[in-house]
Amino acid sequence: MIAGLAVFAVVAAACASDDSPSGGDTGTGDIDCATVEFGCVEVAADEPINVGTLLVITTADSTLGLDSQHGVELAADYQDGTFDATFGQVAGHDITFTHEDDLCSAEGGQAGATALAADESIVGVIGTSCSSAALGVADKIFSDAGILLFSSSNTNPALTEEGTHEPFYARTAHNDRIQGAIVAEFALNPDEGLGAKTAATIADESPYTQGLVAAFEANFEAGGGEITGSEQINSEDTNFESTLTSLNEADPDVLYFPVFVGACTQIIVQEAQLAPDTTRIVSDGCSSSDVPKNAGNAWDGTFASGPDLSLFAEDPFYADEFLPAYEEQFGEPTSVFHAHAFDATQILFDAIEAVAIDNGDGSLSIPRQALRDEVFATNGYDGMIGTISCTELGDCATDVKIGIFEAPGWPVEGGTDDPPVYTDVRTLDSVL
Repeated sequence: MIAGLAVFAVVAAACASDDSPSGGDTGTGDIDCATVEFGCVEVAADEPINVGTLLVITTADSTLGLDSQHGVELAADYQDGTFDATFGQVAGHDITFTHEDDLCSAEGGQAGATALAADESIVGVIGTSCSSAALGVADKIFSDAGILLFSSSNTNPALTEEGTHEPFYARTAHNDRIQGAIVAEFALNPDEGLGAKTAATIADESPYTQGLVAAFEANFEAGGGEITGSEQINSEDTNFESTLTSLNEADPDVLYFPVFVGACTQIIVQEAQLAPDTTRIVSDGCSSSDVPKNAGNAWDGTFASGPDLSLFAEDPFYADEFLPAYEEQFGEPTSVFHAHAFDATQILFDAIEAVAIDNGDGSLSIPRQALRDEVFATNGYDGMIGTISCTELGDCATDVKIGIFEAPGWPVEGGTDDPPVYTDVRTLDSVL
């Protein structure tokens, strides 16, 4: 059951302005927009609330970002309690979005975050899609500006670790310490999993793949397995035969390559030809409806880990309301983070309503620091992905269900009706 919409209860008060030298009354916590750190977003009486998105909406990985963008838009649609392809309101104001493309790269994150941070009307940002666009790039740009960055699909552990976490960054996506542990356990498990003794890994240049490979390798070795080889590729390459040939010399039981769509598809095809007896495992960066289409028969027998949408489908709201609305407006889901995006956006909308200051003339002042603090205070939120409670370092999905599916079953394009080969539920505390 999804959490109900927050009751609109903004405080009738005024932020300090040029017309109010004394500062006037302020909202909750005696917030003075003229002096509070990062100030307030000012929304005129006839203006909409502007939320930014920074997602990968072009390139080979666009199915990942567009899937999340559809979840964001459906959250706006549901603000009036129904899915009718019309945005509702937040705090009595219409909703608008400013979309930027993170290109699934640091360069895209830099450009998109710089553009959004320069727009004083942006209240908060849903994004990024890819950890490479966030880590040390968009997360820092937005935190320096006091703008909340709330991701539905970033999973790199460093984004929420002490010493590397930026204060205005949070996510509803799982931490890959959890996913890496579950994939390693599945690979090792002789009863419910693969019973593997040896494994080889491939990462690319992105923090997402490197963090996930590191988590997998640590847990695989801790469980008694042997890593026979590790390679790093360039995600823009298309021929990986030399890399695969080198790794296959040790004849590993499992090849784990949690890379993104383009390279992932090519590795599936090439490894199926070079070493058909080696079990292939990918992760949610490769969770795209394009992969089965482009990999053809080589896709069969590949395992894929990611959020377990078959469990989401047990929720009547997801199955009977959200998913039909998604399919009617956008077609079949193209990846696995649309529910995470919906939940993140709903939490952001609720936080805006909780902290917005009603200036008495229809205009609003939204304190940036208070908005960030309200989101981080989320505790026990009943979302589609499960119960959401944010830690002080921005991990909001701490009780995570990861499913591992065997092709041709797949967690998108109708695969949600098929039971997963393996599902585990882990808390973040259990893998730290």
